Amino acid sequence: MDNQPIKSDGWRWKKIFQYFLQGLLVTAPVVITGYLLYWFVSSIDNLLPIFQQKAPDGSIATRNYGLGFIIIIVALIVVGYLSSNFITSRIFSLFDQFLEKAPGVKFIYSSIKDFFEAFAGNKRKFNKPVAVAIHQPDIYQIGFVTDDDASEFGFHDYITVYIPFSYSFAGQTFLVPRQRVRPLDHIKPADAMKYVVSGGIAEPDQETTGSKG
Repeated sequence: MDNQPIKSDGWRWKKIFQYFLQGLLVTAPVVITGYLLYWFVSSIDNLLPIFQQKAPDGSIATRNYGLGFIIIIVALIVVGYLSSNFITSRIFSLFDQFLEKAPGVKFIYSSIKDFFEAFAGNKRKFNKPVAVAIHQPDIYQIGFVTDDDASEFGFHDYITVYIPFSYSFAGQTFLVPRQRVRPLDHIKPADAMKYVVSGGIAEPDQETTGSKG
């Protein structure tokens, strides 16, 4: 009889802790997403010092209230449109060739350009998810084919596969025999990347897995 209140209090605190965890699971993704969006917009917005205010400590703070962000986005759209036009695209092409040949600039410019084109350009590389056996024949890692032919390195019938790390933006690149790679055509590239980066926690959409045999 004397132990009954202790058990009841223990159960009550356990339920409160469960409610706390549930609230954290619901709130944290929303708050973190909102903060990252705010940080992203504010960082771009502050690139243009349109409206500046002097803080009490004497420092100068930029207060564009979104105007700088809008101007930069519109400018990027205009540049994209002009680079798609036949006449202006020739100008951009000549400027691109100049930067790719300029000493001291070539390596930095070409590396950054290839990085962005891998995700958003016409040369997108992370659009072929595969399961590849790297260390053992029956243990697979999920990666992306970035080159269908690695013969320029002297490896015939090899392909280049990029393996991203979980909970990281880093990864490793492997030259793998073609027969050790299994295409994942039924999985969207974005879902495959999300699955790997989350450590297998984020499941692919049901629509993409419905065609499994």
